[in-house]
Amino acid sequence: MNKISNFKDLQNHLKLCFEKSLPGMDAHLSIAPMHRKSEIQDAGLRKNAVKSSVLILFYEKENEANIVFIRRPHYNGVHSGQISFPGGRWEMTDKSLYHTALREAREEIGINTHKVKYSGKLTDLYIPPSNYIVSPYVAIYNGECRFVPDPAEVAEIIEVPFAFLLEAASLRNVDITVRGVESLSTPAFVYKNNIIWGATAMILNELIVSWKNVKNEK
Repeated sequence: MNKISNFKDLQNHLKLCFEKSLPGMDAHLSIAPMHRKSEIQDAGLRKNAVKSSVLILFYEKENEANIVFIRRPHYNGVHSGQISFPGGRWEMTDKSLYHTALREAREEIGINTHKVKYSGKLTDLYIPPSNYIVSPYVAIYNGECRFVPDPAEVAEIIEVPFAFLLEAASLRNVDITVRGVESLSTPAFVYKNNIIWGATAMILNELIVSWKNVKNEK
């Protein structure tokens, strides 16, 4: 496994990632569901897209760097039951989209946002089904991370070692059922039967590609 020896190494490596040019849409499209690629590429034409953000939060657990994901509850909506990062739509009281991500993470998974250290921002991604434009922010949690999920917004907390996600075997093609009707084949990260696909996988893939690019340059 690509085990990260300590959190200082993680912090330094992330710093290098954000000092370089990000892979951006190329990383997104490489694992996007086939039927969504043209809509994602045309995102610049969507002037009425809803501004939102997500938090990609690293934290230490059992001497490993983990990332926290959440499973959305089942509801009558396009992202029902899906796995995502903590996050949501921008509100007028938010100072910035980064503060949106922090606020949503505090509300959804109950973290102490005063212990969150900003690392950098990935490339915005347009999500066609919800007409959201998502700004992804990467951060590190300082100290022991305890989650207190809001059951109205979070059905399950999913903790994934980052080293696992760096392994090629974590990414595979899967067949999924969407809204109980549509069936499609799509690339996804799979961890203990948890399927991370769609926008969340595309955002995650940009981080992983950037990480590997920096590692290959060393």
